[in-house]
Amino acid sequence: MLEALQAKDELNPVVKTRVEKACALLDEGVALYPNDFRRDSEIADIWNKYDEMDGEALEKLETEFALAGRVVSYRSFGKVTFFHLQDSTGQIQVYAARDDLGPDLYKLFKKTDIGDIVGISGTLFRTKTGELTLKTVSFKLITKSMRPLPEKYHGLKDVETRYRQRYVDLIVTPRTKEIFKARTAVIREMRRFLDEKGFMEVETPMMHPIPGGATARPFETHHNALDMKLYMRIAPELYLKRLLVGGLDRVYEINRNFRNEGLDTRHNPEFTMLEFYWAYANFNDLMDLTEEMFSRIAEKVTGSTKVEYQGETIDLSIGAWTRMPFHESLEKVGGVSPEVYNDYEKCKELVKQKGEKVVEGEKLGKLQAKLFDILVEPNLVQPHFIYHYPTDISPLSRRNEENPEITDRFELFMTGRELSNAFSELNDPVDQRGRFEEQVKEKEAGDEEAHFMDEDYVRALEYGMPPAAGQGIGIDRLVMLLTDSASIREVILFPLLRPEV
Repeated sequence: MLEALQAKDELNPVVKTRVEKACALLDEGVALYPNDFRRDSEIADIWNKYDEMDGEALEKLETEFALAGRVVSYRSFGKVTFFHLQDSTGQIQVYAARDDLGPDLYKLFKKTDIGDIVGISGTLFRTKTGELTLKTVSFKLITKSMRPLPEKYHGLKDVETRYRQRYVDLIVTPRTKEIFKARTAVIREMRRFLDEKGFMEVETPMMHPIPGGATARPFETHHNALDMKLYMRIAPELYLKRLLVGGLDRVYEINRNFRNEGLDTRHNPEFTMLEFYWAYANFNDLMDLTEEMFSRIAEKVTGSTKVEYQGETIDLSIGAWTRMPFHESLEKVGGVSPEVYNDYEKCKELVKQKGEKVVEGEKLGKLQAKLFDILVEPNLVQPHFIYHYPTDISPLSRRNEENPEITDRFELFMTGRELSNAFSELNDPVDQRGRFEEQVKEKEAGDEEAHFMDEDYVRALEYGMPPAAGQGIGIDRLVMLLTDSASIREVILFPLLRPEV
């Protein structure tokens, strides 16, 4: 064993000591990784049922419990030892004495290290300080830990190490475990909400012959048997809308998307989205539904519709959300007059002044969107629906019937970032083909994020898609909000990182 773990000559003295201790246990005939211990309780069950009992009542129980978990603290006083046992539900103090276990088993018990996983059978009592404690009757080593956990009071302080070694982070950082429990609760409530509204959960491909459904640079892969290039999904949108054509009027998918973009506190190349599509509805219906959904999820997950995020109280109560047209937000929030944002040359010059690159032939709508990103988005702290985006930057959205230069589309912003994108769907195949053709021209001009032409999707629309509305919600960013997490890496179990040097 020692030789196997020393293959890279990387054992530090602490690890080497643990390995030597493990070798000694093997020599004594002790199995290091048995699978014959069965627990009958979780630690949370013990706290929930017996925390209110006093010491006298506990002694009368005479019930023996079998618990399993990891040793996370250890204090030995010769013939007695106290330690804390941790499982996925919590921690409890455990007491072990030589007189109770016998000299041989206690000798084996004393070889336990912090980090080992053990099985304990015992009865409950209260110490002199009143702490609920399990008195050990029998003990079994279940898994020997070869590496030490971080020191109790310091834990994993290096952020990248926390993300890279998430398995250790989950052991030593209680908040990390709570974040991911909350994430699971968010997705569970999201599903329950949509199911109750009559939506059907579906699955669509993650490898696409043509990337679509969003303007983003895709990841490429190759299928050997078919000898064809494929793209990792940037969005499921065009497949979900094909299902509307097929007569499935309310569909949703909780999906992994992949976009070949940079990494920062808001972006990870692999992320989770909810996308749903609703026949015979429009973008105004989606605004109402979104308020109801977010309010309910916040209430279920945090206990309130008002959540604290980085020192701000964000009000998710129904009716507390602001609705503002895109161009109005440029003026009222961004401080840009219509004379500037409606004039191509003036708008282009202002974009350059703000340090943004302008691509030759870029349309006015794209320039306005760049001003929005710089001047408006960071200032949208409370929930804001920004709607009626320019048609130039909305290749899949339905044109507004009164003004074809804008679309019936909204994006949801709060805490200075986008959480959702939604619109009344474009179901006119002629208009859709023209939009795709414009996107192809932009791609040929150098825009790597422009949309591809998708002939099959146009063909699907030619069979007739009912009027509909669709929406995508960034689950990672919603979890960030509800767990007061400043970085998207805090809410993704294994975020993408550079390889270790």
